Amino acid sequence: MNILIINHYAGSDRLGMEYRPFYLGREWVGDGHAVTVVGASFSHLRQTQPDVGADHDVTVEDGVRFRWLRTGPYQGNGAGRVANMLTFVGKLIAHAHRVAREERPDVVICSSTYPLDIYAGARIARLAGARLVFEVHDLWPLTPMLLGGYSPRHPYIRLLQAAEDYACRNADLVVSILPDTCGYMESRGLDPSKFVHVPNGIPIAALRAATPDQLPPAIADRIARERERGRFLVGYAGGFNPSNAIDTLLEAARLLAGSPVSFLLVGGGSTAREIQAKAERMGLDSVHMFGPIPKPLVPRFLSEMDTLAMPWHRSPLYRFGVSPNKMFDYMLAGRPIVQSCDASNDLVAEAQCGITVAPEDPAAYAEACLHLSRLPPSDRARLGENGRRFVRQHHDYRLLASRFMDALASP
Repeated sequence: MNILIINHYAGSDRLGMEYRPFYLGREWVGDGHAVTVVGASFSHLRQTQPDVGADHDVTVEDGVRFRWLRTGPYQGNGAGRVANMLTFVGKLIAHAHRVAREERPDVVICSSTYPLDIYAGARIARLAGARLVFEVHDLWPLTPMLLGGYSPRHPYIRLLQAAEDYACRNADLVVSILPDTCGYMESRGLDPSKFVHVPNGIPIAALRAATPDQLPPAIADRIARERERGRFLVGYAGGFNPSNAIDTLLEAARLLAGSPVSFLLVGGGSTAREIQAKAERMGLDSVHMFGPIPKPLVPRFLSEMDTLAMPWHRSPLYRFGVSPNKMFDYMLAGRPIVQSCDASNDLVAEAQCGITVAPEDPAAYAEACLHLSRLPPSDRARLGENGRRFVRQHHDYRLLASRFMDALASP
């Protein structure tokens, strides 16, 4: 099968996020399918941008072919990002005939976070006689409406809503990363028989093949010093941005000031400096923040912790469920997880690999961390192994790619 994936922000292990199209594509290539990912030359999510001199330049990342459209750089979520988005979509529509002729796809998967690529994808699919798949990551325009405060009457929101409705009515298949979106999408015109849930996951075989390296000296030294002090280590690896409730961790650390519990936070993001400054103002000598580390080092860092932190905000969006990549990294590390979340699904409870408390409740979070610190090591090891078993059985990208392919093969 010849598969074309459209994903504005697509990345790879070398380039950085977004990983899902690359991980699925790599599995499909391994099964003998031809895969091409169409992405924008600039994305705020990537650590490294591809070397692109002109539209339609091609690179190959670990066997997966990428076709790039040139877009301008930007910072933040302002006009620059919107211009980048419209440039990508506009070029894809304008070049649809060329893409259809040169790629000759059997399946076109529209997989950008926002739904505007559906128009170009539908045109390419129609020209090539291919099936059209709409893959839902986050629900747009609900996400900018609920998190960004946009009015339903805003022109940008109306544009997004029209695209989502078009996708629900016209796609041959809708694949949702979130488990409980079918009812909502049915209200937008989707035939529920076309819906399938394929969550996020983790490429277990690729991670096993990677050679673990030493952690940066500053992190390794801090871990050693905290161990010498007899501290119980709570680790966090991920983004410092408004969507992650890092404040909950800081307040929990304040409540645990008299307990032998330390928090080690690794990552980068738009609020990193603000969080660091707040921790310093609060006088939290049990909180130690570090910048981002290379992705291959993340499993090593997680394995050095005693428990792992997953703090969520309270959000009406979570009634559709959650499927965070970080959760599966945590589970594979074999460490118990403390999650603060109120979603329609509870992966920690399903896996029996830790404790879930109410979101934005630092006292409950602190108590959960303290409870785990007092458990016998064998009990914590059992919780960690539960998570590792769960992710292997349900969220290995080898299995997810097969599930996706089964849906593609169905009439």
